[in-house]
Amino acid sequence: MRTNYLNSVTKEFRYYKGLAEKAMDQLNEQDLFWQYNEESNSIAVIVNHLRGNMLSRWTDFLTSDGEKEWRQRDAEFEDIIDTPDELYRRWEEGWQCLFDALAMVNEDNFEQKIYIRNQEHTIIEAVNRQLAHYANHVGQIVYIARMIKGKDWKSLTVPKGGSKAFNESKFAKGKHSGHFSDDLK
Repeated sequence: MRTNYLNSVTKEFRYYKGLAEKAMDQLNEQDLFWQYNEESNSIAVIVNHLRGNMLSRWTDFLTSDGEKEWRQRDAEFEDIIDTPDELYRRWEEGWQCLFDALAMVNEDNFEQKIYIRNQEHTIIEAVNRQLAHYANHVGQIVYIARMIKGKDWKSLTVPKGGSKAFNESKFAKGKHSGHFSDDLK
């Protein structure tokens, strides 16, 4: 069960990472830095925040509090990323930290308590907390990208108006195992 959970949650994190990447891939350079208004975040700012959160939560995941003393959370919401290359470097750095930490969880340490801001969590609670947080921000990235692209948006899931055809193709295959994201490739 523990291994199944870890495999499942790793697949979910990879799904959300890929979803955001497919949205960002539809954009040009200036789109990554576009803000709806002064109070909203650009995709670049969201990426910077995700990176900061990931590095804080997943560095020494099993041995130190998830809110690191060195984290500068408020600075994560400033426009400090200047280029798409820097944006994608930060994006990959955060996700790599997460996947490396998850790979270290096993049967021997699965019952270990995890602390975030001095609050105790089980590994499942800590991981689920981050999965929900990241899915929320990925949704923001996708929404911003979709607003920017308008009618030129390429659907990342079931296309608008395509539910019937999608479902017919799924049911034609018969019952099978897999992940929703596998259906969208």
